[in-house]
Amino acid sequence: MTRNSLLALLLTILLPAAHAAELNTQKISGLKMPESVLQASDGRIFVSEINGFGVAGDGQISVIEQGQAKLFAKGLDDPKGLAIVGQFLYVADNKRILKIALSGPKAGQAEVFVAATGFPVEPLFLNDLEADLVGNLYVSDSGDLKGQGGAVYQINAQGEVRLLINGQQDKRILAPNGLLMDDTGDVLLIVDFASGILYSYQLKSKQLTDLAQGFGGGDGLVHHANGNMYVSDWKNGKVFRLDMSGEVTAIATTYQSAADIALTKDEKVLMVPDMKAGELDFIVLP
Repeated sequence: MTRNSLLALLLTILLPAAHAAELNTQKISGLKMPESVLQASDGRIFVSEINGFGVAGDGQISVIEQGQAKLFAKGLDDPKGLAIVGQFLYVADNKRILKIALSGPKAGQAEVFVAATGFPVEPLFLNDLEADLVGNLYVSDSGDLKGQGGAVYQINAQGEVRLLINGQQDKRILAPNGLLMDDTGDVLLIVDFASGILYSYQLKSKQLTDLAQGFGGGDGLVHHANGNMYVSDWKNGKVFRLDMSGEVTAIATTYQSAADIALTKDEKVLMVPDMKAGELDFIVLP
């Protein structure tokens, strides 16, 4: 099977999103180093805000409703990747994974789901989060962002961590960032921040295959039901479209730092946190 045919196959089996209400697509400004964005099934949009890098306790999660950003959870360190499993929002927060109730009396209260000591080795830079259909989480550790210490882990519902792949096992794993799981739970897509290469990782065979390249500082990674994939480039402020033939096209090029993108539930809009600009932008898709 060729690289392009493998890519086309993966794009056909990735899980399409559900539908939700229409969204106010007016740009949100005044955010504090927004890194990741995610829309819940009820329409609420959650944004992780790092604020000061390396400053403990000044990070937060905001919720956007009716075009307005409001504080949802505070006291975090450097919150980045987000994932929702059931009624909880999970956050990659520097060297730990947090768990936050989405509703009820404890809504917005963060608790530690996996501490730094719960990993096989202490993480350096936990980055993106992804969930599969049975509730497992996948988290990337981008290491020193230059090629050392990179790894990808799987975390089960009990908070038990298992190493999937790291730079010692495969030198191509430099600074893994964006993650995307297919709907079979067998293939994890990984975009590397250091090399700008998109890989597929077979969980059963442990085979890593390069699919496409040229994504600069690869960050966010999402799939549309029409077969297109979108990848953000943090270093160069760009967002790319990757179609089923393997063709890569830049669809946005003027961001200061395009971080961890996400699609709205109706897949009509691509949400783009522009970290350095402190903004959340919305690209209406054709």
